[in-house]
Amino acid sequence: MRVRDLLAPGAPGLRLLAAEEELDRQVSGVMTTDLQDPGRYLHGGELVLTGMLWRTVPADSERFVRTLAAGGAVALAAGQAEVGPVPEDLVEACRRHRMPLLVVPDDVAFGTVTEFVGRQLSADRAADLAALVDRHRLLVSAAGGGGLDAVLDLLGGDLDLDCWVLTPTGAVIAGPADRLCAQDRDQLVRTHLAAQRQRRRPPHRARLADGSYSLLPAPAPVPDSEPTPAPAAGEPDAPPADCPPADWVLVVAGDVTEWTTKRQQLAENLARLVAAERHRRDEGRRLRRRLADEVLALLRRDADPAEISRSLYASSAMAARYEGPGRKSQAQDDSWLVISAEGTGLPEGAVRAVLEEALGGTDDRALIAGTGTGAVVVLPALDGPVPADTLRELLAPLEAGLGADDRITLGVSAPASGAGGLRGALEEARHARRIAASRSGRVCVAGPEELASHVLLLAAVPDEVRRAFRGRLLDKVIAYDTEHQADLVRTLEAFLRSDGSWTRCAAQLHVHVNTLRYRIGRIEELTGRDLSRLEDRVDFYLALELA
Repeated sequence: MRVRDLLAPGAPGLRLLAAEEELDRQVSGVMTTDLQDPGRYLHGGELVLTGMLWRTVPADSERFVRTLAAGGAVALAAGQAEVGPVPEDLVEACRRHRMPLLVVPDDVAFGTVTEFVGRQLSADRAADLAALVDRHRLLVSAAGGGGLDAVLDLLGGDLDLDCWVLTPTGAVIAGPADRLCAQDRDQLVRTHLAAQRQRRRPPHRARLADGSYSLLPAPAPVPDSEPTPAPAAGEPDAPPADCPPADWVLVVAGDVTEWTTKRQQLAENLARLVAAERHRRDEGRRLRRRLADEVLALLRRDADPAEISRSLYASSAMAARYEGPGRKSQAQDDSWLVISAEGTGLPEGAVRAVLEEALGGTDDRALIAGTGTGAVVVLPALDGPVPADTLRELLAPLEAGLGADDRITLGVSAPASGAGGLRGALEEARHARRIAASRSGRVCVAGPEELASHVLLLAAVPDEVRRAFRGRLLDKVIAYDTEHQADLVRTLEAFLRSDGSWTRCAAQLHVHVNTLRYRIGRIEELTGRDLSRLEDRVDFYLALELA
């Protein structure tokens, strides 16, 4: 470190009195003394701390400073707690010998100064540690499993450097979680996401009550490619990742832009290590993603509940195997929740990646299927329903990373009993999401308690009952359409949307009223129902909703 680092922001708060032109001297250590002649204890490069007890007459200042200069000391820091303000004769002596003179305020202990210098000098070991971190990056990417915590512990022990890896919702991936409260984590990830959205070059900087922090992104990997390393502090601007709301963030205590080159290299290598670990975890999610997509496909084609149960059990058994023998696999008749999510203004896959980071740490049995710009989540309802407020609070930090026209809307179902109720839970979640989409805000969530319509009733109906009801009313109409291209189903939908008005329905379909009457008559003949009766209209409406 240099003498001027003792005057930088974040330093103990010393004040300079003399020899400003010598502040680039390199400090190699600290010596505390009140000896009149400390020369035999100097080896060169020391910052000398003194309480000035050696001074009895003004001439002592000249002798003391001359001894320091001859011994190779690079600066003198004088404390005022014992003898009062620094005398002018000491200031003049330091000027003559070009010895930087610093004042240590009464409220700053010499131990604090010594500790600060020790932390700064540890940068000399940063080059060796940087190489170690770089080698460890390769090991983590190949073997995985706890690598980040091991490296961060190493940095904390050897360099007194606190680091954390956070998800975009503020969850701790690695690092001493007890040393960064939830409120601070929320502020850090919001600062990071806002900087990403504004396309600012990393590292980003955040200021908390206890000091400054540097934020470096660990981008989500591009499929079938190597992870993209985070840009170094001096590199040119680069476009943000495809899914910045889902990026991990490396948080480093301090402002890395003020560090030495060696220490900056350490931060850059650490960011690359985090990106490699992110890539490893993303690779590990591939099988679960395929299972999630399979479950969603089964729900969409209204598959037999037994078939859905097999996929759910396979997913749960996989999670139990990873957790160890004590973890119970989810039984097929247990309760499940469904979350329907949609992103507006976000790239394809972004919402799925966001939910993987937000919910993956909550329960690793969550199945998260992609739906283009949205996602569908199926997860065990072990502790009852997921309150919409809980989900909203969990995702709230993401607002900082969304643009003015970007949104994430989510709907949560009530618990569904067994695989047979999942189809209804999916519809319930989708309707809840539509309610969320009707509100203002960048992250909006609605739960089943906000549904007060037929949707809630339909969601509770078992799948086999739903299929039978729909089939009895619509199967003959669909078969007739398939054979004759008569467009009866579309006509029925338009007729019900028009509240049974012949003229409005004919206008919507662009057909003559007589044509419309013929089609409705054919539907009544095929089904044995009377569309002039309210109860038959309600049955057809519900059947179409189930379809």
